[in-house]
Order: sequence, then C-alpha cells, then structure tokens
Amino acid sequence: MAKCFSFTASRDWCYKYSFTYAGLRSSTTNLGDGTVMHCWVPKTHNHNKPTLLLIHGFGANAMWQWNEFISPLVSKFNVYVPDLLFFGESYTTKPDRTESFQAQCVKRTMEAHDVRRMNVAGLSYGGFVGYSLAAQFPEAVERVVIGCAGVCAEEKDLEEGMFRVKSVEEAVSILLAQSPEKLRELVRLAFYKPPKITPSCFLSDFIEPKTNGEIDELVVPVIEKCRSRRFAVKTLRRNELD
Repeated sequence: MAKCFSFTASRDWCYKYSFTYAGLRSSTTNLGDGTVMHCWVPKTHNHNKPTLLLIHGFGANAMWQWNEFISPLVSKFNVYVPDLLFFGESYTTKPDRTESFQAQCVKRTMEAHDVRRMNVAGLSYGGFVGYSLAAQFPEAVERVVIGCAGVCAEEKDLEEGMFRVKSVEEAVSILLAQSPEKLRELVRLAFYKPPKITPSCFLSDFIEPKTNGEIDELVVPVIEKCRSRRFAVKTLRRNELD
C-alpha cells in the first residue's frame, strides 16, 4: 500500500523553505560529461564578503546536515552548499566514485558560479572531499575546516579502540545503515544526546530512498586509503593553502 505521508519528504520541504528564507536559491549545473551537480547558492553574491563552501557527509542531502548553521553564516559569508554526487539532486554517469572526483566536480561547480577562491568546511565524508579539494587545488582554497573525518586514520586505530567499532567493515555497515536497528546504532554513536525513542516507521522512511548501490561504492575508496595509509602520508601545510 502506498504511503500517504513521508517524514523525510516533509523535512525536505521545511529545509528548502529554511534555505530559501536565509537568502539562498537552488541551482543545478550540468558539467557536460554526464555529471549534474545541485548546489544552494546565494541569491546575490556579495563581493565584499568571503565565500564559504559547506560540504556534507553521508545522509539524505546537504540540507539535513547544514540547516542549523545557514542562518548565522549567511550574514558573514557567501554560502554555497552543494549536494555531493548521488546525494540529493546530484548524479553522474561516470564510474569514478573517489572523493578526489567528488572534489573535482565541486570545484567545477564553483567555477560555473564564478567563484575562484573559497573557504571550505567539510563534515564526515565531506571532510575527505574537502581535504582532497584543498590538496588538488591549493590556489583556490584559503582555509579548511574538517570535522568528524579521520583523514589520517589507519585501520590500527580501530583495532586499538579509538572508535566504538571493531573493524572498518563494521563501521561501514553502521554508516550505511539499511535497517532501523542499524540506523539507531548510528544515531547512538553519532549524537551527543540521541533521542530516546524513534519510531521504526520514521527510520524506514529515511532509509528507503538511500538503498542504491552508488552510495556504498563511495565508501570503498576511503576504506582503501585508510588501509594503505595514503591519507597519513600527505600533510597539508599552512603555506600550501595561502
């Protein structure tokens, strides 16, 4: 039987209203190679204010993670909030699933909006993308803030108890939760004060749109780099970002 109400869709509507009220507009950019990027951009770019690029982590789309920060930030920055590939309205027909390709697509999207220099804040998976963006395009990135992203983490960090999971594989099964039980576990690990009761129907509604295989494929390159320590080898120095 078809659902008559979707909690996820209703929250999306509220977030869209919030972003619009804050002075942003929805924009879709066709990069011309089978890749389309959606981004929330300022209705009017103020050249007297610095630019801030907010890169989200795993979730429904960028709005869910950045909504609470938009209102205070737009008064000080030209705020740009893209949906990464396979989140929200962004997608590609190309097979590349690396965070470096995500960063390249974000950079091209910003160029399409005539933005050449920016500050970057990346959360979780978005932290890996932000790190890659700064490493690939140091001339375009002024400052970087990375939150909740183990860009220098190694598999031994999990084995030594740094995180509350026993392996990278277990972390992926929680991060890409495909059942209400796994999603509750993710909330317990990720939230400082997780909700005590969350109905399974709400959790299932949130999970349902995210059951495609592309999301799973995005995690594989990050896992491989953690195992090979390639993130730990390169350190971004301050002079690389000036």
